Amino acid sequence: MTERPMPPASQRPTEQAPAEQTSAQQPAAARAPFDAPTAHAWAALDGSAELLERVSFHGPDAVLPSGLPVRQLARAAVATCSLAAAELAAHRNGGPVPAVRVDQGAVATAFVSERHLTVDGRTPVTFAPHSGFWRTADGWVRTHANYPHHRARLLAALDLPADAGPEQLAKVLSEQPAERIQERAYEAGALAVAVAPVSATLHPLVETRIVDSGPSTARPLGSAPLPAAGIRVLDLTRVIAGPVATRTLALLGADVLRIDSPHLPEADDAHADTGFGKRSTRLDLAEPADRATFEDLLATADAVITGYRPGALHAHGLAPEALLERRPGLIVAQLCAWGWTGPWAGRRGFDSLVQAGVGIAAHEASPDGAPGVLPAQALDHGTGYLVAAAVLRALTDQRTGRPGGRHVRFSLAATAAWLLHGIEPEAPADHEPYDPARWLTESDSPYGRLRHALPPISYDGAPTDWSRPPSRWGTDPATWL
Repeated sequence: MTERPMPPASQRPTEQAPAEQTSAQQPAAARAPFDAPTAHAWAALDGSAELLERVSFHGPDAVLPSGLPVRQLARAAVATCSLAAAELAAHRNGGPVPAVRVDQGAVATAFVSERHLTVDGRTPVTFAPHSGFWRTADGWVRTHANYPHHRARLLAALDLPADAGPEQLAKVLSEQPAERIQERAYEAGALAVAVAPVSATLHPLVETRIVDSGPSTARPLGSAPLPAAGIRVLDLTRVIAGPVATRTLALLGADVLRIDSPHLPEADDAHADTGFGKRSTRLDLAEPADRATFEDLLATADAVITGYRPGALHAHGLAPEALLERRPGLIVAQLCAWGWTGPWAGRRGFDSLVQAGVGIAAHEASPDGAPGVLPAQALDHGTGYLVAAAVLRALTDQRTGRPGGRHVRFSLAATAAWLLHGIEPEAPADHEPYDPARWLTESDSPYGRLRHALPPISYDGAPTDWSRPPSRWGTDPATWL
């Protein structure tokens, strides 16, 4: 197997800003007349700068209000994904790349899709009572205990009984330093992160390698009404970021099969939000029969997307190198919480914890010093759309002159660094009223009647909704359509 990084922008036919530059560092020619964050993300995915002229924005500006440029990050991530879809559609069907017209209202609604979801009129609880910010002896800590096993580990790490309530948790946390709590939780496999000042650590928005591991298995793609039609995607992700990526690929026509361990249950409400367009099955890769089923699926897959900690899947033969050896031409997209190197790379994490650990919570603090949050789980959603964009770009790139497998890596920490250091704040240009009801609809599903956000992906000819509602988690056959 040989690996080669993407060539620098200066060696490509169309000059574009290097992926590692922030928008503020890019030359004026790269910033104008295009939206700078979109140009930066598109260049990071090795997209041609000439296509940026196809992108425009409309709709309300006064959305996702924050002390940080959340609106700009959100619309750039969606625009980048929309442009990648439009590019692939043009490759498959001929003609010019369709125009991309991103509605900021649709973006804002989709970025809080889990808050808009209702199931038969019931509004799900997004954060459990043991999750949140807590005062400590010397500051603040953020916990995440939405899943029962995480709550149990957190209480055990703090020597609390399994039935301890939030009041007992608050008392114990108030008596200890934040970092001691953080490390005790980490050692116990629980989730607690000390609220930290703004980090100066920078991460590349995406890391990409082209991998030659034998004759490519990338299939020719003929004309199709949707850009990802016929593409087979194995979805090994959980919670929000990865499922948003695969939900988006399903919208665009991909056959997405989510695979979970039967020993790690998922919350029904979470799956009801992110399971649109996909199917879901359970396989125990330690069992020979289930492992054989997985290998049969992999043998004809076009992409594998994973959302686990670095190294967590290696024991199952799912390291990128191993996957690409077995399936040359595969696209392997990985995402994690804290980045791929450094002392925190192997730690568990969620959007809310990364906000606390990299300084976003401190940046958004209230006047009395209490830590704050972004108006959306923007690291999750933004990373999700960028992962989908990377897969779409790789599908096009493989078939337009640069064959070979792809290994792309994202992290919530990298998206956070982009938000903190790579996007210049911009005041809203207008105050057009924003009513999310315009971008909500209802669908029947095995979970009941769902009210849900419509997809924000937009280009001329783009689908306006998913072709199927979420099936019940883990109940679909482990086969391709």
